[in-house]
Amino acid sequence: MKVEIWSDYVCPFCYIGKRKFEIALERFAHKEQIETVYRSFELDPGADPHSGISTASVLASKYGMSMEQAQASALNLTQQASAVGLTFHFEKTVLTNTFDAHRVVHFAAEQGKNKELSERLFKAYFTEGENIGHRDRLAVLAAEVGLDAVKVAEVLESTSFKDSVRGEEQEGSALGIKGVPFYVIDRKYAVSGAQSPEVFLETLNKAWSEKHPTFIQVNDGDNDASCTDGYCAPDAPKS
Repeated sequence: MKVEIWSDYVCPFCYIGKRKFEIALERFAHKEQIETVYRSFELDPGADPHSGISTASVLASKYGMSMEQAQASALNLTQQASAVGLTFHFEKTVLTNTFDAHRVVHFAAEQGKNKELSERLFKAYFTEGENIGHRDRLAVLAAEVGLDAVKVAEVLESTSFKDSVRGEEQEGSALGIKGVPFYVIDRKYAVSGAQSPEVFLETLNKAWSEKHPTFIQVNDGDNDASCTDGYCAPDAPKS
């Protein structure tokens, strides 16, 4: 069963939601049969990766907050992150562009490393204050999860995976996705936002039960007829 997750690496709820989903997945009886795929979404496609503007300033400007309100909002998110074992340092984070980060994740997917790189990018941005819009830093972070830094640099200097990122963004738009995180389970169920592990688990169980219905056979155990009571069994082998 496939779970597709539209998210952005500078979205705090995406990182919090990621961890909550992982908690739910650990409790899910069929977790080994779940394929998790990260899809591209940009919160601010026009962001300047070299702006150096702090996250608090961005929040204050975007939502008409005072700096004090923006800092209080950041503190609230930090506490939510802490509740699921994450460490946020908003005072270190800066506005950046994530288009290249999404491109590198597509490259990582070809090498079987998309999950590892996605986690590394979230941690680099929210915990370590890395500017994940800088290509040299992306190459270093990719190397830390086992990718070839030289090949990553080559990808970034080319047009590779640009269409892949744009294609997923357009697909998300076609599905009606206007914000992230957004989870699509087996193309049948959707979960929007950083919901609780219980909500994720309930949705996973419901999707699984519909895809894999359980059949219970009831009979008296003494009747060997091959066709009785509306039930036909194969003929018993002849001795």
